[in-house]
Amino acid sequence: MQNWTTNRSVVNAEMPVVSSPLPPPPQTSGDVPGPKPTPRRWAYIWAAVGVVVLLAIWAGPAVMRRGASSGQPAAETRTAKIERRDFVRSVRVAGTVEAVEAHPVAAPRISGQTASTLIITKLIPSGTPVHTGDLLVEFDRQAQIRNAQDKEADYNDFVQQINKLHADQAAANASDDTDITQAEDAVSTAELEVKRDEVASRIQAEKDRETLDEDRAKIKQLRQTYALKRSAEVAAVRVLEIQRDQASASMQYARENSEKMTVHSPTDGLAVLNSIWKSSQMGEVQEGDEVRPGVSFMQVVNPAAMRVRARVNQQDIASLKLGQPVEIRLDAYPDLVFPGQVEEMPAIGEPSTLSAKVHTFTVLFQIEGANPKLLPDLSAAVDVELDRVPGALVVPRDALVLQDGRTYVRVLNGGSTEMRAVKIGATNEVEAVIESGLEAGQTVLRGVAPEAPESAHASATTAARDKD
Repeated sequence: MQNWTTNRSVVNAEMPVVSSPLPPPPQTSGDVPGPKPTPRRWAYIWAAVGVVVLLAIWAGPAVMRRGASSGQPAAETRTAKIERRDFVRSVRVAGTVEAVEAHPVAAPRISGQTASTLIITKLIPSGTPVHTGDLLVEFDRQAQIRNAQDKEADYNDFVQQINKLHADQAAANASDDTDITQAEDAVSTAELEVKRDEVASRIQAEKDRETLDEDRAKIKQLRQTYALKRSAEVAAVRVLEIQRDQASASMQYARENSEKMTVHSPTDGLAVLNSIWKSSQMGEVQEGDEVRPGVSFMQVVNPAAMRVRARVNQQDIASLKLGQPVEIRLDAYPDLVFPGQVEEMPAIGEPSTLSAKVHTFTVLFQIEGANPKLLPDLSAAVDVELDRVPGALVVPRDALVLQDGRTYVRVLNGGSTEMRAVKIGATNEVEAVIESGLEAGQTVLRGVAPEAPESAHASATTAARDKD
């Protein structure tokens, strides 16, 4: 039953009417039930159905061949109109768009401390034109501002300590000066007393000399101690000044780090975001993402100078030459076509990871022109023009039929088709040049090679018979 349903339209279209051996349905009147089929009658019914199915299977291909030989193209048959235009033979390679002039933009490195990540608070959209000095990205600076305030407090504290130390040293210096002055006065007094020893008793004279020696030793000690104290005071002040200078440098670093949280454009151009590794996958950064210091996540490119970097296999590299014209298409925007040329070709290829005998060559293709949609990291297809035949008759290759060592095409002529021998010239993957046998404006059938007749003469005879 399934085969009969599939080929029902074919049988109804071409197969002659076959009288069915099925008996007429029983006539019933009122509520009186009709006679039930007997087992033998059911056998007749199934036999008739089998005969119909076999006839459909046998007649289906014949009817289809008859329809094809009648010269009427099938509903699903495609056609192509012969036109005269430039025929181009090219080779296609795949690559990636990159900028000739680009300035990388990286997350700032923090001075004086180690920061694991930086949080983006403002970010310019990718593809935005920028000028020198325009804001590109801003990171969270709260930690840097807080650190700068802490360092400033430390600096002010050391300044106050130095001022206090200077005051204490001044007081100590005045006290030491007073002690030395008193010691000098004591020595002078003791010397006067010694001068009166001639009239004094021997015991008193001895006491006066001892007092003079003590006062001289004391003033000598005070003077030596005074110099040591001054040296110690200078050293203490220097220690605090060093700590103050360190705090000042840390405060300056913190302020500079706070200023580094805003990155501005170094030149005029186009801001483009790079794909980086984030959250276990590749992607572009967004506001709120965390970026490690030193990671290049953006670049400012010159949109007027772009090129394509592609890897060409060793079989196609021999067909490429410097200056060859190319057509560049972006996979993301198929309607955009950019002209260009082969810019650079390496002399040495890179061996494959699978075989040392297989090499690939990295070729640079220059893009002529500019477009806001032309951005780095876009995948592109480059068609390198190898040959060009101007003003040629071009036909699709699937319209060619190879038979008996010759090439034919099915030309649509009114309601029928005609097999016509042609001479082909240059070919590429999808088209061929017709040197003779066809004229511009004629229509040919496509995709007819598998159904080609055994010979062109038999096809022409069949077409003439169907036309009559």
